[in-house]
Amino acid sequence: MTSQNPIAPAASESRRTVTAAVVQAAAPLFDTRAALDRAGELIREAVSGRGAEVVVLPEAFLGGYPKGLDFGITVGSRTPAGRELFRRYHAAAIDVPGPEVQELAALTRELGCHAVVGAVERQRGTLYCVALFFGPDGYLGLHRKLMPTAAERYLWGQGDGSTLPVVDTGAARIGAGICWENYMPLFRTAMYAKGVDLWCAPSVDDRDAWQATMRHIALEGRCFVLGANQYLRRDALPADLHPVQGDDPGTVLIGGGSVIVSPLGEVLAGPLRDGEGILTAELDLDDLTRARFDFDPAGHYSRPDVFTLHVDESARATVRTV
Repeated sequence: MTSQNPIAPAASESRRTVTAAVVQAAAPLFDTRAALDRAGELIREAVSGRGAEVVVLPEAFLGGYPKGLDFGITVGSRTPAGRELFRRYHAAAIDVPGPEVQELAALTRELGCHAVVGAVERQRGTLYCVALFFGPDGYLGLHRKLMPTAAERYLWGQGDGSTLPVVDTGAARIGAGICWENYMPLFRTAMYAKGVDLWCAPSVDDRDAWQATMRHIALEGRCFVLGANQYLRRDALPADLHPVQGDDPGTVLIGGGSVIVSPLGEVLAGPLRDGEGILTAELDLDDLTRARFDFDPAGHYSRPDVFTLHVDESARATVRTV
């Protein structure tokens, strides 16, 4: 007699899966058209060539991450050359909504996929580091980085609570934390409470320690983590720029480390080092429930009788008309 496994899924049950891809690459700095073309090519390759249904591109992919540039700033002083460099950076950013957003929206409608794309958004004189959300219906919204890190603060403004979306794809709920936002415990708690299943982490942090953060969030949030990092070399920057790392064309400015992690902290793909590439993994969505069996950070493990968090999701405007 053949024994039967009492916990095996019934034959009629179908496995719920999503194929996810994280892109490790960098776009040309100060060349918006080339950056947009590159983003489109990489999304198309991930979907058409790798079968991805969800694609994540790194932080500031459109607009660029100017690693190693100081924009002529010292405490209490700015230079004309630094102001001109910021003008170039501002010109390479994108408007939301705008033609670049429309083009990416048309692409995800064509491919029938979801995508999260790191970008630099221009709103008058202020720039924001953002994650743009796209799906089969086109453009779905954006998340503005709440807290630029260190010297990023002289380039980017702060987001507010009005751009903390978690997008329901029908199969899973997608949210994004950009680079060191992933270290903000209250931000993570707010996102967990929104039921995020696929935590997208566009980043430029290439340290080995970042891998611990990606695995920790997966375990803490009981969610899949899709970490997409840039890989940037000196020869990808315009020749007239001089990053502090030096002018050797082969100097690596951002060293990658893209990774996909399961809700129990297991590395499913990556980390990717030493070059550009696309990582993919088939995500078993039932692993979300299996992982939350013994830990749900915004549910049975949250202790709301002891801890509460107030989240202000209103838009903050300097001038309000009534």
